[in-house]
Amino acid sequence: MTDLHDPPGARRRRLLIQQWGAILWPSFVAAGVASMVFFAIVDPLRLRDISFPQHALSRELGYTLGFFMFWAVTAAASGLTWYLSRPPRRDDDDELLG
Repeated sequence: MTDLHDPPGARRRRLLIQQWGAILWPSFVAAGVASMVFFAIVDPLRLRDISFPQHALSRELGYTLGFFMFWAVTAAASGLTWYLSRPPRRDDDDELLG
């Protein structure tokens, strides 16, 4: 809802928040589902033993790192989808003269 008494830039700020929300919220949900499926099959401690045996990582830290990894990947995919689905910029210079 737009208010006539909004300070300058409030509409742009609201649009930016909506865009970030449209990217981060679906990627959060997708990361949660991906984490559940992945960690139903893979134990974080076994994964640690294979990849980083010299570090003392707990199971909970493995779940956390895995979730944030999935969230970063799905946010990148959502951001790329948003970027590619934007309408092309209209440039008056590109119009045909005639």
